[in-house]
Amino acid sequence: MKRFIALAVSLTSSLVLSAAAQTLPSSAAPTAKIAIVAFQAAIAQTNEGQRNFADLQKKFDPKRQQLRAVNEEIGALTKKLQEQSAQLSDSDKAARAKTIEDKRKLLARDAQDAENDFKTESQEVFNGLASKVYDLLVSYVQQQGYTLVLDVSQKQNPVLYASESNNITKAVIDAYNVKSGVPAPPVPAAKPAAATPAAH
Repeated sequence: MKRFIALAVSLTSSLVLSAAAQTLPSSAAPTAKIAIVAFQAAIAQTNEGQRNFADLQKKFDPKRQQLRAVNEEIGALTKKLQEQSAQLSDSDKAARAKTIEDKRKLLARDAQDAENDFKTESQEVFNGLASKVYDLLVSYVQQQGYTLVLDVSQKQNPVLYASESNNITKAVIDAYNVKSGVPAPPVPAAKPAAATPAAH
């Protein structure tokens, strides 16, 4: 699941968060107060983001299971053809090989379609939430008196060093969770630790 979420997050283009600073009131001698935020991570880590991406995973689970079943069927047919090859006529072997190849091609098309659909819907989920988190971010930085916010989500960003005290990602996530009212997702139950054999 994390891989799909990471994929969905990486698809979006970087938002220009410094626009938030432009809405701040100016003064004759402003004091710079700079913050950094991992904006894409903040979106995915909000309670609403975790819920929406988990729902998207559930929506696509049946399709993934269907594709897995077809792949297993192709594997079984291929193995059977290999095992029975000596007993089959050339025409039977050719017919079975064609059936397998047709199934492979159909599986590849279906898998590509499913991946494209997932990417599209992931992007829609992300963009819808991004605009709301951005609005919250603007309000937050204005209240806190920041004059510039730099997004450190991208691999190539202009921030070479920043103190962790300037990182407002967690504060933005917490503030958005309060505003949205979406509860935190349930924490998976921890598996019991295996019993340690007694020393003799």
